[in-house]
Amino acid sequence: MGRQRPVAVFGALGHTGRFVVAALSRQGFTPIAIGRDRAALAASGFDARGTPTRAATVDDPASLDDALAGATAVINCAGPFLDTAEAVTAAALRARIHYLDVTAEQASAHAVFTACDAAARAAGVIVMPAMGFYGGLSDLLATAAVGDWERADEIRIGIALDSWRPTRGTRVTGQRNTAPRQVIADGKLSPLAASETSWDFAEPFGRQDVMALPFSEVPLIARHLRVTELHTYLNHAPLRDLRDATTPPPTAVDDSGRSGQTFLVDVIARLGNQTRRTSARGQDIYAVTAPLIVEAVRRILDGEARGAGALAPGAAFDAPHYLRAVTPEPLSIDIPGP
Repeated sequence: MGRQRPVAVFGALGHTGRFVVAALSRQGFTPIAIGRDRAALAASGFDARGTPTRAATVDDPASLDDALAGATAVINCAGPFLDTAEAVTAAALRARIHYLDVTAEQASAHAVFTACDAAARAAGVIVMPAMGFYGGLSDLLATAAVGDWERADEIRIGIALDSWRPTRGTRVTGQRNTAPRQVIADGKLSPLAASETSWDFAEPFGRQDVMALPFSEVPLIARHLRVTELHTYLNHAPLRDLRDATTPPPTAVDDSGRSGQTFLVDVIARLGNQTRRTSARGQDIYAVTAPLIVEAVRRILDGEARGAGALAPGAAFDAPHYLRAVTPEPLSIDIPGP
């Protein structure tokens, strides 16, 4: 349990940020809710629930330093991360505390790995971008699938969502994130080549038409797994929702604030003629990000992570053990083997 250790949440007023604050509280941590707008923080209800609030902006380093004072780690939930990660990682390193974020943006994760690894090692802390539904979950599933292999010829990731009601942050990030997407081809990071295929998911999704659409799992997996080909695919239903400007934001269907959205993530690793498959299914990609990243914070603060520096979750943690640890949440994991 968290034993009242303070963990800062930058972007706590956002949709994902609120889930993260709640998950930290459930795990016994003391969340510090950080937002840009003092009036919005005052009206948020955080203070009434015993959650301290602090105002800070990425263009005011002193405000970030004040907001992170006394924290053991900071979780950045404020996208676009291309606009926030640099400032918040810098503040975390000045404070000598751990940094995690939930970016789906490849360019942001790449930049964090490149800019922060040496400084994080020197400070003895961990910097971990993309520890959420997009990025971290697929990296952990891929790491579990590869298992004791020293390398993989191919890793294919299939993501199926029954719908996607995007938050305002998702829409803004989509407009901001114009960097060319990358895959791994012939053993190196390469530009995405548009392609479509089909994927046989488990029910209720079944056979789906999918298109190549990699997210932040690519820089994570490239960071620590030897793979010749890495490709990610997403089914068409969520893309139709994203492309429709009239699609509403998520609507809660229970007291936790979760939407009714369902998802399934399949990872297939191949070495020669051997294949291994892992999968995860659950409800609400924004909500499930919270237990995923809070488990990372718990393990880091409990000394269960491997090493320091800028790390992918699959490199820092025992992937099968980690994934099984989060299954009490509305998340089901299928990992063959013990």
